Amino acid sequence: LAPCGGGTGHVPVLFSYSVFSRPSSVPLGSGYEVLIQKFLSIYRHQIDVHRKFVIQVFSDEWGQYVDLPKGFVVSERCRLRLVPLQMDIATLGNLSPATTVFFCCDMQERFRPAIKYFGDIISVGQRLLQGARLLGIPVIVSEQYPKGLGSTVQEMDLTGAKLVFPKTKFSMVLPEVEAALAEIPGLRSVVLFGVETHVCIQQTALDLIGRGFEVYIVADSTSSRSMMDRMFALERMARTGIIITTSESILLQLVADKDHPKFKEIQNIIKASAPESGLLSKV
Repeated sequence: LAPCGGGTGHVPVLFSYSVFSRPSSVPLGSGYEVLIQKFLSIYRHQIDVHRKFVIQVFSDEWGQYVDLPKGFVVSERCRLRLVPLQMDIATLGNLSPATTVFFCCDMQERFRPAIKYFGDIISVGQRLLQGARLLGIPVIVSEQYPKGLGSTVQEMDLTGAKLVFPKTKFSMVLPEVEAALAEIPGLRSVVLFGVETHVCIQQTALDLIGRGFEVYIVADSTSSRSMMDRMFALERMARTGIIITTSESILLQLVADKDHPKFKEIQNIIKASAPESGLLSKV
């Protein structure tokens, strides 16, 4: 297969997904990561339920689309298509400590007076961080513009966190985070909680599923300034295949068996029910 050569700057590319095709362009030398992000930016609203993808390039030699060769970069005008792969339903929703990471998003002091039921989601977040330490699950923590919005609230014990980083982008999926994730062998699932549900949580979740991860939103540990924004964000994410669940469900699924060596300690964390407050309200 000849590479897609020649010229500088941007290269015209026809991007196809399902029944849709749209001409666009990418920088010369773009590889897989740039291409998948371009597909997601163009077809975000059509890519709903599929979890993993294959990019294919049209081969003049074969007269049909073939899987993108390893190390492929765009060097000339070409046609690409995104093919969704259906995840094996038997693996969907199966959490295990060895293949899971926790994301704690922007639980900062300056958000305390603005976010609905902030004290409740902090309380649940504490449980999740404690459970992560017990089970040896890596934790990645973001802080949105900490210079202006403050650090993570003192109630949240970040002892042992794999990465605590500042950001200005809403999504947590930044190069330093991707580098940290690459260090975790066999990683499959991301458990995500924090604020705000309809902004940083949603954008992080969509970026993660675009990279093939299974994403869990902890409903009793995520909130927004508006319950309406929160409600519609959760509904939208659920429609895209993101799993909306609760802290107790997450922790018990991770131990899976009452004979697990950490079951008693996890049981102590969840012995008192998590606060429900008004997070179940529609508006």
